[in-house]
Amino acid sequence: MRTISRRTMLQTLAAQALAVGVARGQTVRHQTPKPLSPDAVTHGWPSFLGPTHNAVSSETHLSRDLPPPLVWELEKGTGYTSPAIAGDQLMFFHRVDDREVVACLHAETGEPRWQYRYGTAYRDRYGYNNGPRSSPVIDQERVFTLGAEGKLHCFELGTGEGLWSRDLRAEYDVRQDFFGTASTPLAENGLLIVMVGAPGGPTVVAFDQATGREVWRAGEWGPSYASPVPATLHGERRVVVFAGGESTPPSGGLLSIDPDNGEIDFAFPFRSRTYESVNAACPVVFDDTVFISASYRTGGALVRALPDFTHEVVWTTQDFALHFNTPIHKGGYLYGFDGRNQGDASLACIDAADGTVVWREAPQWTETFEQGGRQRQAIVGTARGSLLAADGEFLALGELGHLLWLDLTPDGYREVSRAWLTAAQESWTLPVLSRGLLYVMQNTRDILTGASPRLLCYDLRA
Repeated sequence: MRTISRRTMLQTLAAQALAVGVARGQTVRHQTPKPLSPDAVTHGWPSFLGPTHNAVSSETHLSRDLPPPLVWELEKGTGYTSPAIAGDQLMFFHRVDDREVVACLHAETGEPRWQYRYGTAYRDRYGYNNGPRSSPVIDQERVFTLGAEGKLHCFELGTGEGLWSRDLRAEYDVRQDFFGTASTPLAENGLLIVMVGAPGGPTVVAFDQATGREVWRAGEWGPSYASPVPATLHGERRVVVFAGGESTPPSGGLLSIDPDNGEIDFAFPFRSRTYESVNAACPVVFDDTVFISASYRTGGALVRALPDFTHEVVWTTQDFALHFNTPIHKGGYLYGFDGRNQGDASLACIDAADGTVVWREAPQWTETFEQGGRQRQAIVGTARGSLLAADGEFLALGELGHLLWLDLTPDGYREVSRAWLTAAQESWTLPVLSRGLLYVMQNTRDILTGASPRLLCYDLRA
């Protein structure tokens, strides 16, 4: 563990400010967003999956007109992270050249406030981009980031002052997993709970937020790409962790952990037998049960925590196997994108009582566009999309950059509106919704316009 020098940070910022502007451009402002409705319910977005850690938003008075007006955009480097937002402060984490960059922006204007950069040598062994995968986490006046090589940093949110850092790969002898460090930490009651995944353990480590000191450790499974999720089971606070990454033989599954002391209530093994596979969809908690799912011929399972904090398996299914998107639980049903690959992906509704498929759709349509001076057509769809529940309906971001409002019920699937925001593959990052503004990550170059990867802020206020 080390403390970051504030002087060093400020010198770094001053020396590299011009270079950053040239390398990735300044924020481009397009328009001022509409005023919020006086009746609108809004919230911040302090971590991946939002304030409730389940991709369910309580925001209201959202426009269904698509495409929404573009408020501002920022050309970004590589990475698959989403922003974190508290008040008017937006934290963004990406990679520019050989440095991971932690940037604080004004959430409504995109105006830069502070930035910190440090070196990285991460290379993805499967050819995906080399940027960070874990999203920033804001808790009160602190912000935390976890880089692709396991470098953990804590900053003062308002000033960017470095408070502490740890090199998890070096300190815990963690080898690089299939796709690097990707699980977003969980801020919980003064602790930062991190998926470490050291060989033979620990799986999870809790650090004191103020000092970076290790408080407890738990588990022996390797890391996954799913993030720890808080839960209330039988009136008791718990953290549920879906672990399991690179290991021989393949191992992993669900852990229920007491966040006060790191004691494990139960461990439920659930992992593909395929060596090169991932547990990436986050656990979904409801009614003292936890739903987990994975691709690679794994499927889904609903596990009930019993009053004595043992567990029982309610059901398993091979018909709902989510690769990396986290499903939404609503009204006794689960909605999510099933499938490992683009070609076999579908949107499905599952009865949470018994795991049966209620309906399944593969949303597709014909797009007409201009390419190379000629008008062309192509059949496209959502493929392995992601879902965000908001304002009584669902926002879906398709894998190829389409944004849709959907009405999803047990009775079926209905498209409300749709727009092609950017013709970019790897649109795998869940959008962020805060104070009526929607933040979308374009992770690859637009194949039609040539636009570089960008962070895009849209006005969704009605």
